[in-house]
Amino acid sequence: MGDALKALVSGAMVMGYLTAGLFFLRFWRDTRDRLFAVFAAAFWLLAVQRGVLTVAAHQGHEASVWIYALRLLAFVLILYAVVDKNRAG
Repeated sequence: MGDALKALVSGAMVMGYLTAGLFFLRFWRDTRDRLFAVFAAAFWLLAVQRGVLTVAAHQGHEASVWIYALRLLAFVLILYAVVDKNRAG
């Protein structure tokens, strides 16, 4: 896959993550349920991670651990939100 196509796909993924974050933010605004706020933050973190990864790949630094630590943090946030939702009530 060419570099231009990789950048296009990464950009589409960033847009998708940002859109999903906006949907969860809207659901949070309607319900005030903490689960939706944490999901929105996690998806925005995934968008940032994908954008940074794309830029770093063009500069030759794509193997940086902290970039993938952002993805891990996003998944930990999702796991926290699910556990918190199931423990409450």
